[in-house]
Amino acid sequence: MKIQSLGHVVVRVTDIDRAERFYGDVLGLPICARFEENGMRMTFFSLGNHHDFAVMLVPGDAATTEGAGLHHVAFKIGDSLDQLREARAKLEAAGVVTDPIDHEVTKSLYMADPDGNGIELYVDASDVWKREPQKVAQLFPLEL
Repeated sequence: MKIQSLGHVVVRVTDIDRAERFYGDVLGLPICARFEENGMRMTFFSLGNHHDFAVMLVPGDAATTEGAGLHHVAFKIGDSLDQLREARAKLEAAGVVTDPIDHEVTKSLYMADPDGNGIELYVDASDVWKREPQKVAQLFPLEL
């Protein structure tokens, strides 16, 4: 497994509308997609990739336990499921528990670093986001 590039950063926020105004209107990051399901709300921004930055609402009842701040950092490790499978095998051999997720645009492994910080390793899987930017805002279980 070799990290090829920094993929994106997700920050937890307490007011998603305020965050959209700040990152979108004030800083000029273009919004490419929004996600809202089962109480989770996210806004995705793009500077040319499927998404480079996202904000994720911390629900009121979670604000005291999770708080605002970094949710996860994502690293691209390739373009094939075989690379993701190899990474998962290496991580499992090291005792790291992973959660595989299918975002259609990417296939991902989520985990925590030794201090509990969120990490995502992913492979690009589709360029459908170029025609349908909203596609970056999907998540399904991934069978590896």
